[in-house]
Amino acid sequence: MEKQTNGKTRTNDEEKIQESHEAQANMWKCVFGFTELAVIKCAIELGIADFLGKNQEPISLNQLSIALGCCSSSLYRILRFLINREIFKETSTKNGKSGYVQTPLSRLLIKEGENSMAAFLLFESSPVMLAPWHNLSARISSKYNSTPAFEAAHGKDVWKYAEADPKHSNLLNNAMACDARVAVSAIIDGCPEIFEGVNTVVDVGGGDGTTLRLLVEAFPWINGINFDLPHVASVAPHAIGVVHVGGDMFNYVPKADAAFLMWVLHDWSDEECIQILTKCREAIPQDNGKVIILEAIIGGEEESIIRGSNNEKLKDVGLMLDMVMMAHTSNGKERTSKEWAYVLNEAGFNRHTISHINAVQSVIQAYPS
Repeated sequence: MEKQTNGKTRTNDEEKIQESHEAQANMWKCVFGFTELAVIKCAIELGIADFLGKNQEPISLNQLSIALGCCSSSLYRILRFLINREIFKETSTKNGKSGYVQTPLSRLLIKEGENSMAAFLLFESSPVMLAPWHNLSARISSKYNSTPAFEAAHGKDVWKYAEADPKHSNLLNNAMACDARVAVSAIIDGCPEIFEGVNTVVDVGGGDGTTLRLLVEAFPWINGINFDLPHVASVAPHAIGVVHVGGDMFNYVPKADAAFLMWVLHDWSDEECIQILTKCREAIPQDNGKVIILEAIIGGEEESIIRGSNNEKLKDVGLMLDMVMMAHTSNGKERTSKEWAYVLNEAGFNRHTISHINAVQSVIQAYPS
C-alpha cells in the first residue's frame, strides 16, 4: 500500500509540475500576444502576400526581398515567425533552393483578394483603435462605467472621431466592407431564400455600400438604399441598384420591404438597440416586412449544437468581439440568443428566427406580425 500511495503522490506531483509548465508557456504567449498582430500588420504593409499571390511558383528570399525593397535578413525573420503560424509556407524552388508560397491564411492578407481580411486587421491595429485598450481597466474599475475607454483615449466617441477624421473614417469603412464581403458570401451560400419576395432593402449603417452592392449583384431584383450618417453616405461610391441616403437611424429609417443591419446593434446598449429596431419596424410593412440582422450570438448550448465542430473557434471570436465592444464603444456588447430575444420583443417584434451561417455572425430575421 505504501508503494501505491507513493506512486499516486509522484503522479500528482508530476501532474502539478506539468500544469505549471503549461501555465507558464501559455502566459508567455499572453505576454507577447501583441506580436502576432504587429507582425501580420507588417506583412500586409510590406505586401508579402500580394507579391506571392501574383506568382505560381515558390519565390526565393532574394527575389522577395528585391521585389519588396526589404532587408533580406529581417524579411527572413518575419517569414520564419509567420510560417510558424501557418501564414506562408517554406518549400523548394525549381533549382532546389528554399522558397515561399501562400497558405489559406496568408491569402486572407492579399489587400484586394477575395475574402481578404487585410483592411480589418489594419483598422484594428491602427494607433487610434489600440489606444483605448490602455483605458479598459479604468473604465471597469469605475462603478458606473463613467468614461468609455475610447473617449478616455481620444476625448470623443468612435463615431464623432471618425466624422472629424476622414482618414480614420476611411479605415473604418474599409474594415466594414472587408467583413461585408465575407458575411454576404456566407449568406448567399447558406440562406439565399431570405431575400425571396424582397424588392427593396435599406441597409441601416451600411457604410460605403459594399454590402448592398454585393446583395444586388446576387439578387438583381433588389433595389437597395444605403443608409448611413451624412459624412459616410456623401462619399460612398456609385453602385448599380443602390442609392445612398444620409441620416440618423435614431430619428428615422427610409421605407423598404426589409431593413438590414450588419454589425450595427452590437455597438449600442439594449435601450439604444430598442430605439433603432423600433425605427426599423416603423420603416417596413407591418404585414409582410422584416428586419434582417447579422450579429454574433454568444453562449448557450443551442449555439454549440447548431454550429458543430467549428463552434469553439467561433465562440472564442465572439467573446473577443465582446471585449472589443467594451474597449471601442460606450455601451455596446455581444449578446446571447436570450438577450437578442429581449431587445426584439421590446421593439415590437412578435417572432424571430435564427440561422447560422459560415461566418462569425448569425442571421436573425425579425417580424412585426
